[in-house]
Amino acid sequence: MTSPLIRIAGLLLLTLCFGCNSAYYTAMETLGIPKRELLSDNITKVRTAQTEAGQEFQSALEAFLSLTGYQGGDLEAMYERMSDAYEDSESKATEVRQRIRAVDNVAQALFDEWEDELNEYENSSLRRQSETKLKQTRRRYDELLRSMERVENAMVPVLAAFKDQVLFLKHNLNARAVSALSTEASNIEANVADLIKDMNASIAEADRFLGELNAKEQ
Repeated sequence: MTSPLIRIAGLLLLTLCFGCNSAYYTAMETLGIPKRELLSDNITKVRTAQTEAGQEFQSALEAFLSLTGYQGGDLEAMYERMSDAYEDSESKATEVRQRIRAVDNVAQALFDEWEDELNEYENSSLRRQSETKLKQTRRRYDELLRSMERVENAMVPVLAAFKDQVLFLKHNLNARAVSALSTEASNIEANVADLIKDMNASIAEADRFLGELNAKEQ
């Protein structure tokens, strides 16, 4: 289980890094790192965070299912496993949300800069080509953002359900309470399956967008 202090420090670092966007992007460009590269890097980090989140949610589901199939043993230890798995899932979900916001911040900055620079063209034909490419890139990005936000939204009810189970067990740590939770098992399992499906679709969408973005640089 990841230390709470380490998780908090990591999230604080993300907030600080992207809290003052204009100054941050200016500093990165001074170092030779343009917004397009930052966008590509941040999308890659979202993909990684989503993959890791999927693994954590799957672990939490397995811990929950092992509880609902309880037939004796150390119930306290099983509860602790479920509680830890929920906390790790919640932490990873928070990271996914932070990463998506970071992607959108740099994407909007990139598109705003691109649009402003259209006015600098003297050649009208080149300007039209660049404007067309901007519209295409923005449209594809909007599709990517929607897919990432579907994942973000899908995590909410799953986390809420896991939290309910953890709290109920904490207050009623006995075999009867475990039996009462089994009625929710199929719903939670289905919700996790849908979430993983959304994550895989978002990751595939990110791969396509990155392929097109990198192709534009060649």
